[in-house]
Amino acid sequence: MRLLYLPFVAAAVLFALPAQAADVPAYVAAAVADKDRPKDDTDRDAVRHPAEVMTLTGVKPGDRVADVGPGRSGYYTRILSRIVGANGKVIMFNPTWVAEKFPHVKEAAPAFQKAGYANVDGSIQPMAEIKFDAPMDLIFMSQLYHDQVWQKIDIAKMNKAIFDALKPGGVFFVIDHVAPGVTTPEAIDKLHRIDPVVVKEQVLAAGFKLEAESDLLKNKDDPHTANVFDPGIRGKTDQFIYKFVKPAK
Repeated sequence: MRLLYLPFVAAAVLFALPAQAADVPAYVAAAVADKDRPKDDTDRDAVRHPAEVMTLTGVKPGDRVADVGPGRSGYYTRILSRIVGANGKVIMFNPTWVAEKFPHVKEAAPAFQKAGYANVDGSIQPMAEIKFDAPMDLIFMSQLYHDQVWQKIDIAKMNKAIFDALKPGGVFFVIDHVAPGVTTPEAIDKLHRIDPVVVKEQVLAAGFKLEAESDLLKNKDDPHTANVFDPGIRGKTDQFIYKFVKPAK
């Protein structure tokens, strides 16, 4: 993943350019090419750009990773599992409120283990109290940050818990649907989108540094006014990507 320095951006934020094939590590490419990935997953690769996304996270063999909100299908879980390998760990973390609404997520991790993803475990906890038995290298949250807001989770407490769960130098990686000006729980619940500026401010307030952001999942034709589940925009929303890092001590 190539990074472009923008001198006019406050705090010297790095803007991530889309990765070229030569930039993608071999272990990431191999994980995306995993023959055990279901067709439903691989059919979405063209719009989700998993190789480029995983490259930007910096995840590598041996890492400990939490995939937050993978549901039961675990699109990213499979890829992360193959990347971190036998010496790593991937935890399918579903917030308690998700498990209450969708009890089937409790079956996800055991099903992954039976399918050959032996380094995958499950965890269900209150979102604002997220913690693990050892520090994490990466906490990956795709399209779920906005849900914590309309669910009225204590966001400051959640982000601090995520900060504490990471190793120094660890990454909190956030992908979500764009909606400028959408900040209240009611508005977010209506559209299932959120203003990226709000997310950035909230996460930085927990002590993180913004290392990079990317337009990889940007869609300039998305008017930002439709619910993300609307058939006219579903799977094609304009999405932001932030890579936050816990400062090394």
